[in-house]
Amino acid sequence: MEEAKYKNFIYQLIYANSVGKNARSPTLETVAMVEKTVEKYSGEYNRTELWKKLPKKVMWQTYTLILEYLESINKIGFDKKGNIAYIWNPELAKKLRQMPDIEI
Repeated sequence: MEEAKYKNFIYQLIYANSVGKNARSPTLETVAMVEKTVEKYSGEYNRTELWKKLPKKVMWQTYTLILEYLESINKIGFDKKGNIAYIWNPELAKKLRQMPDIEI
């Protein structure tokens, strides 16, 4: 999938998940910013601490919606202390896509 189509698809998923929850829909730029911040500080901070580390202010509800989305697509995970870790491994995903017995 081309990058532009992929980004549009992601935005549509986020919007679809937020409509029924009366939450604000984050922009693609905001989702990318949160994801990059999680990747940068992987495993170091919990939700609140990481929220304070974001380069731009984001409403808490929007931020938690983005975290829910990133967790649902297996890009982030939480440890027992509540710290957020970036777990997406594109190289592994590429190898898995090439295996004939696995469908992604």
